[in-house]
Amino acid sequence: MDFQNKLKKNISLKDLTTFWIGPKAKYFCQTNSREEVVEAIKWAKAKRMPFFVLGGGSNVLINDKKYKGLVIKIRESGIRNQESGIEVGAGVALGKLVGVALQEGLTGMEWAMGIPGTVGGAIYGNAGAFGQSISDCVEKVEAIDFENQELRIRNYEKEECDFNYRDSIFKRNKNLVILSAKIKLQTGNKIEIENKMKEYFQKKKQTQPLEFFSAGSVFRNQELGIKNQELLKQFLELKQFQDKNIIPSAWLIEKAGLKGKRIGGVEISRKHSNFIVNNGRGKARDVKKLIDLTKKTVKKKFGVDLEEEIQYLGF
Repeated sequence: MDFQNKLKKNISLKDLTTFWIGPKAKYFCQTNSREEVVEAIKWAKAKRMPFFVLGGGSNVLINDKKYKGLVIKIRESGIRNQESGIEVGAGVALGKLVGVALQEGLTGMEWAMGIPGTVGGAIYGNAGAFGQSISDCVEKVEAIDFENQELRIRNYEKEECDFNYRDSIFKRNKNLVILSAKIKLQTGNKIEIENKMKEYFQKKKQTQPLEFFSAGSVFRNQELGIKNQELLKQFLELKQFQDKNIIPSAWLIEKAGLKGKRIGGVEISRKHSNFIVNNGRGKARDVKKLIDLTKKTVKKKFGVDLEEEIQYLGF
């Protein structure tokens, strides 16, 4: 591509995030192929300039200050169903993958109905819901490795992706950029698949503040390891979560008395305490203050260190 024609300056990132919070980026480009992504990264590295790859703009909080680097927006790069699985580009909306699965009568992605963001972003953070996650159906991931001077494109088998709860090798290794993935689903009944999608979406509507701007769940849930056994003894109500092997962060935040807590134009959702919602006037600094207050308060009451699920840029 002619990169200079693709490159734009001083583009607002606000409309490109589900939080509806974001400053201007010094440089911005939209890519439509793996070759364009590679060229954009090479350009930034040659300029010794920081860069950030933006998918659907969910699960990210961008500082209010102007981003003095290059933001690379990965556009949809194709989706096709083959006998061996669905080949899907990183920039494809998660909702489109769900739609193709339904159309082809394939089961395994129903949980993702109504979740914003892209396939690449979902794989990066191993997104999931209702006890399932995208790692359950990822067979292979294609990514750019730019750790060395020369950029390499390589395939990562599922085991190499090192998926964990809301985590993957791509999240831990900042030198990797996801380009595409191969998704393997099972043949199912279309009517049953559609009914399950509707059921999950209705549950989300009832329990999550979908009508507000937000970045989704702010904190990871707490895995019930040895360190939390004393917590179970101290707070008998927590035993209800023992079989699920997690303590919902929303429960901890609510019991710490923070539901509805507001700073500036943002507040902890009254519908789901692990969501921070923006009334349209919120700033990143307000969100960060509310996150810091939440961590401090939950730590003081429960002795638990909350860990962010969202990604920070520019802080």
